[in-house]
Amino acid sequence: MNKFERLKIELAEKGHGKMKAFGSSMMPILKSGSTLTFEAAGEYEIGDIVFCKVKGRYIDAHKIIKKDLGKGFLIANNHGWENGWTQAIFGRVVVAEFQNKVIFKRKSA
Repeated sequence: MNKFERLKIELAEKGHGKMKAFGSSMMPILKSGSTLTFEAAGEYEIGDIVFCKVKGRYIDAHKIIKKDLGKGFLIANNHGWENGWTQAIFGRVVVAEFQNKVIFKRKSA
């Protein structure tokens, strides 16, 4: 089982989970190698950094940039590249840690 499937199951069963994310697509908000804490939610909002599946591919930490009742959520990185529309969101980032320091904390609604 890969890290995406493991996190998907944790979020479904426990409502929360952690995973390390790599890459520069969410700089400067998230750094490559950050440990992300996710929570499942009843609703997701524009600006949430989410773990989702777009066009059959897992996206571990990109932002919701638009919502549409028919299409779902438009997912993109922090540099404007759009992954596409999805209705399959498993959880959102609530805390990101890098080198044992909190670098991101989701603001409460």
